[in-house]
Amino acid sequence: QVQLVESGGGLVQAGASLRLSCAASGRTFSSYAMGWFRQAPGKEREFVGRINPSGGVTDYADSVKGRFSISRDNAKNTLYLQMNSLKPEDTAVYYCARPTRDYYYTRDQREYDYWGQGTQVTVSS
Repeated sequence: QVQLVESGGGLVQAGASLRLSCAASGRTFSSYAMGWFRQAPGKEREFVGRINPSGGVTDYADSVKGRFSISRDNAKNTLYLQMNSLKPEDTAVYYCARPTRDYYYTRDQREYDYWGQGTQVTVSS
C-alpha cells in the first residue's frame, strides 16, 4: 500500500514563497511520475504540475508556470513543490498524487489512484 504525506503548507503574505514536500512510502517511487493538484474553496480540484519518474521532465498549469517548480529526490522518496511569488488565488489545499500505472505521465487526475491527505496553503493579500 502506497502512502503519500504532504507537509509544508501554511499562511503567508502575497509575494512570499513556500516549499511543499510529499513523502512517499514504498520501494517503487522512482518508477512513477507524480503530480501536484489543488482545490480552492468552492472549486473543483485542478492540476498544478507533474514530473516524470526521473525528474528530468516537468509540466505546469498556465496559472503557475514560471512561479512554481516541481522536483523530486528518488533516493529519499520525496516530491517537492517550490512555490514563489504566491498570490491570493493560490490559496487552496494542495495534494500530491501518484498515477495508477508506472511511467504514465499525465495531467488527468482520473488516472491517479493514490493521494495524500492534503496541506493547506493560504495566501493573504
